Amino acid sequence: MTFFKVARPPQRYGKLRLFFALSRTPHGLIDMAAPALAALLCLGHFPALGTTLIGVVTVFAGYTTVYALNDLVDYRSDKRKVDTGTLTHQEAYADLDSMLLRHPLATGALSLPAALAWTAAWAVIAISGAYWLNPACLIIFLLGCLLESLYCLLWRVTPLRTLINGAVKTLGPVAAVFAVNPQPPVVFTGLLFLWIFAWEIGGQNIPNDWTDIDEDRRFSAQTIPVKLGLRRAELLSVATLAMALFLNIALLWASPISFPPLMLLAAVAANIYLLLRPALDMAESRSRREAMALFNKASYYPLTILGLVLIRMLF
Repeated sequence: MTFFKVARPPQRYGKLRLFFALSRTPHGLIDMAAPALAALLCLGHFPALGTTLIGVVTVFAGYTTVYALNDLVDYRSDKRKVDTGTLTHQEAYADLDSMLLRHPLATGALSLPAALAWTAAWAVIAISGAYWLNPACLIIFLLGCLLESLYCLLWRVTPLRTLINGAVKTLGPVAAVFAVNPQPPVVFTGLLFLWIFAWEIGGQNIPNDWTDIDEDRRFSAQTIPVKLGLRRAELLSVATLAMALFLNIALLWASPISFPPLMLLAAVAANIYLLLRPALDMAESRSRREAMALFNKASYYPLTILGLVLIRMLF
């Protein structure tokens, strides 16, 4: 029983919520839109019911595992932040990753054995589901876990770790494509990879590291805002998100689904409202508040595009 012991949490947190906090489940649920979107755009219609059900469970298990793995690998560095009093509490943040509790493992709200058991259990489910869908999906999932671990370990080594993070974020959607089409079109898959990669770098990784810049500087972390400075970081964010807009339109064009001009204009508007406008606001103000606003709005970007695709398919 002591193996699964959960440290006594603050009054407002139940044990299950601590596990969800470890896996950043609110953000993970939103991220599930990207694989669903990728599968629909590749296939051109809804997949079989069995594939859909297994796919949903597998995607949830995969994101739950990878997000928890991030905190497990980062445990020592996060613990140092807690011990030195430099870890910003979630109350100071208004981001999706901290909706429940920021770093419950490092803060002692959740024990290491319990976190390991939680992560392993979901990993088994993800592995089983991925293999059932397509053995290629299993390889992609394992590669994602490996790259996520490498990304965390390079925290104080090189800012190029950001490229690894961008690649990790693409693997869920790419795996979804292989789940519905064992031999997906090369052009479509390439566009999908580049689109998700650009969105992740400019709309997630850079603004998220921007908000942690004080902590990262103190611990000599090698992130883009720390290493390149805010000026170059903001330019890179705007540039990659501008690329995401054009790649988004190209991906819709490459899909077997036919999108009328009005739908394409709606996609452009979504790119401007959720990505480019917040990125420009961040560049103008150079404030942590605007950086987190970009992170939050960009998090809903794949879900918004998925909504547009569903509207087109249904009506």
